[in-house]
Order: sequence, then C-alpha cells, then structure tokens
Amino acid sequence: MWWSSLYMILGRVLQLLVLLGRDDRSKDMEIVVLRHQVAVLRRQVNRPDLRPQDRVVLAALSRMLPKASWPAFFVTPSTLLRWHRQLTTRRWTYPPKRPGRPRTRAATQETVLRLARENPLWGYQRISGELAGAGLRVPPSTVRDILKRAGLEPAPRRTGPNWSQFLQAQAAGIWACDLFHVDTVFLKRLYVPFFIDHATRAVHVIGVTAHPSGAWVAQQARNLLIELGHRAETLRFLIRDRDAKFTAAFDEVFTSLGIRIIKTPIRAPRANAIAERWIGTIRRECTDRLLIYGETHLRQVLADYQRHYNNHRPHRSRDRRPPLPAVVSTPDDLDQLHLERHEVLNGLINQYQQAA
Repeated sequence: MWWSSLYMILGRVLQLLVLLGRDDRSKDMEIVVLRHQVAVLRRQVNRPDLRPQDRVVLAALSRMLPKASWPAFFVTPSTLLRWHRQLTTRRWTYPPKRPGRPRTRAATQETVLRLARENPLWGYQRISGELAGAGLRVPPSTVRDILKRAGLEPAPRRTGPNWSQFLQAQAAGIWACDLFHVDTVFLKRLYVPFFIDHATRAVHVIGVTAHPSGAWVAQQARNLLIELGHRAETLRFLIRDRDAKFTAAFDEVFTSLGIRIIKTPIRAPRANAIAERWIGTIRRECTDRLLIYGETHLRQVLADYQRHYNNHRPHRSRDRRPPLPAVVSTPDDLDQLHLERHEVLNGLINQYQQAA
C-alpha cells in the first residue's frame, strides 16, 4: 500500500511541475473541462469506490488547498477530515498489544492434562497443589481453563477406568506359576518351574530337573518363600493351571500364609496369559537359539537370562522399563552420550548402558 501511494504522489508532483510551465489560459480551460467531467460523473455515480491510495492523495492535497476550494472534491469536507485523522493515527499509533495475561506454555498445559488423565478423582485444587509441590505454580483457575479447552470434565471422575487401568490396579499381590520344558542336545527333556509377579513382571526360576514330582515342586516353592522373606507377605493370589505336579502339598505352602490359590480352567492357557507369554519370550530369545548340554548348563543359561530379563530388558506394560530398574542419570548434554555394549550369553543378547 505504501509503495503504491508513494508512486501515485510522485506522479501527481510531476504533473504539478508540468503545469507550472504552462500559461494561465490553458490551465483555466483544462480546469473548466475537468469540472464538467466531474459533474457528469457525479450524476452517474452516487458513491465512488476509492482505494486507500486515493484517500491518502486526496487527504494530503486537501491540506494544500483553502477550505473555500474544497467543494472541488467529490467527497464532503467531513470525509476529508476523517481520512486525514486516520492517516495521522496510523502514523503515530504503536502496534496494539493483546489484552489479558500471557498464554500458558504448552509444556505446562501438557503437564496439567497428564495429571488429570492419570488421576480422574483429582479436582482443580488438587492438581494445582500437586504441581506447586513439584515447583510448578499453576492457579486453579488456569487448571480449570486448560481442562475445559481439552474437553475434560471436573472431578470426581472424568472417564471410567479401562481394562488396562483396572488390571494394573489389581496386579499388586498377584503371582502366577507354570512349568516349561527344554530339550537338550542329547534329546533329554528338562523341566523348569517358575513364578512371575504380575505387578513388576519379575521372574523367579526355582529349579531344573529331569524328573519333576509334586514333592520336588512343593519344596522348590518353600525355598522361594524363604528367599523372599518379608516380601512374601505382600502375596494375595497365586494363579496356576491344573497340572498334576501342583499337588495339595504345593497349595499348602501358600495357603498357610493366607494366599489364595486360583486354578485356571482346563485347556485355557489364556487364563494364565502373563506366564504363558514369558515362556514364549524365553524360548524365542534364549533356549530356542542355544544347544543345551545338560542340567548344569541350563541352570547357568537361565540364571543369566533371568538377570537380563529382570534388571535390563524393557517391557511395554511398564512404560519400557525393566521389572527391577536401576537408577540411571540422564546426561546434561545428549551429544556427549556414549553407550557401552555388554554381551549376555556369549553375545546372544546385547545390553547397552552409559559409558562411565
């Protein structure tokens, strides 16, 4: 707009310079012709369509003519004055600032929404107080506005718990057990009983034998409870199938501590899905990729894999964390991050951690 206005003004200045070199008689005749043409146009057009550049030029020229000559314009004097006021306002008015408080940062909004979704019973005051305890001060009114824009209803409950949330809440205190077999290189079948914690997904392999019996499995269960110590007091339920190796003596080991035994239906492996999934995992990642020589070799392999599974292997159900995670510090500069590779089972599995 400004470049076109400047171009138009320069054009009018050049026309004025040309007129200065002409005699008065020719000027008077041209003025009469132009006035007549303007009168004809006024009869045909009630309201002319002016561009912003036209308004700038007419408003500027009005300051060069006396008010007695203003009837020459096809607009009223009040319109010329209004245009001039607008031109002056644009010249001296600074860009307006947005009213009100600054917009809440995106990171803060995401944090508020995360707390609201993870804690459906929390209200505005509770979320604001929790953030204040973490060093982030967000007024309850701001929390309310963020949740409303996201379409989240206020407490006590925004959405009902889904099956995943319900099962995770019930997982504490639930263990499962099962047996799987491994065939050695000499075609000897070995049996491995194990326990898995539903809450942490930590696995406990309790023995290896070629001749499993109910008495042997019950004794291995006693050894496990002795090893757990006070942690065994948190057990509430034990899921097992109807294998004959899980005898009444085996059940008595747990029921004596107030643990309830839950038997799965016949031929229903999905009823003990977490234990069955671990069997598939260890076969795909370990035993199906090795030649096992005997019981001693299998015990060593299972011990190494159990340490890898419990202390390092990430799990999707635990937000990509291992069952028993170690404390790992995040480096300040990610460009300086160097990883070291550690081989498990003679290079069958690789583990990575920060270089010291």
